[in-house]
Amino acid sequence: MTIRIVQLGSPRSKNEGLRLGTVRRPPRGVPKSEFAKRDFYDVWMPILSPTSDLVAKALKAETEKEWKAFETKYRAQMKRPDATHILDLLAALSHDTNFSVGCYCENEERCHRSILRKILKERGAEVK
Repeated sequence: MTIRIVQLGSPRSKNEGLRLGTVRRPPRGVPKSEFAKRDFYDVWMPILSPTSDLVAKALKAETEKEWKAFETKYRAQMKRPDATHILDLLAALSHDTNFSVGCYCENEERCHRSILRKILKERGAEVK
């Protein structure tokens, strides 16, 4: 069993399982009843998304130094007790079931989900 890291809105993979949206905001112009049907997410988990201010910093990050500064701040947010409990739960569930976590960004390398991938692996999650 594994966690897949995905771009929300992309077609689902076979046996992907439940899709978790780790984004600050729901998709614009899409009725809530259509989120899963349109391959965005089944469950919204904004607690695993960077804050709005931090998202703005990530979008402006042009250098590796700026991106590393974003990563440091995002990792600090993921050390809060509420986020830590969710991350531990996801890591444990990854050994028993397939599911995915994702964000809207096209480029995973410049998206918080690349860091979330690392954090989950560090917690012992099975990540594909």
